Amino acid sequence: MAASSCNCSILFLIIALLSLSSITTSRAARSLMQLPNLPTIPSLPQPTMPQLPKIPNFPTAATLPPLPTLPTATPLPSLPTLPSVPKMTLPPMPANIPIPNMPSLPNIPTIPTIPTLSPPPSN
Repeated sequence: MAASSCNCSILFLIIALLSLSSITTSRAARSLMQLPNLPTIPSLPQPTMPQLPKIPNFPTAATLPPLPTLPTATPLPSLPTLPSVPKMTLPPMPANIPIPNMPSLPNIPTIPTIPTLSPPPSN
């Protein structure tokens, strides 16, 4: 008994809150629609961009000093030659090997069908 009255009172509270919120929303909308014409907002002046500084000229290849030369290193010794690896060969396959026959699969017995009962005729 107490649980059903609690659920009913919660439902009543939710409906009351929804109806009150719609009343205040409609009143606010009506009051906004009945306002006199508002003055227009004057346009603001557009900001002007300051002049960007000029990009300095980068030195060209003709005005750059030459790069220092690297000292020449002694040549590296050459690697020793590796011995050659002998080729692997397989023995020849015999010419006539009979292929064994595959065993046949056993016969699977059929599953008997289950008889179904027909409903009695209706009159």
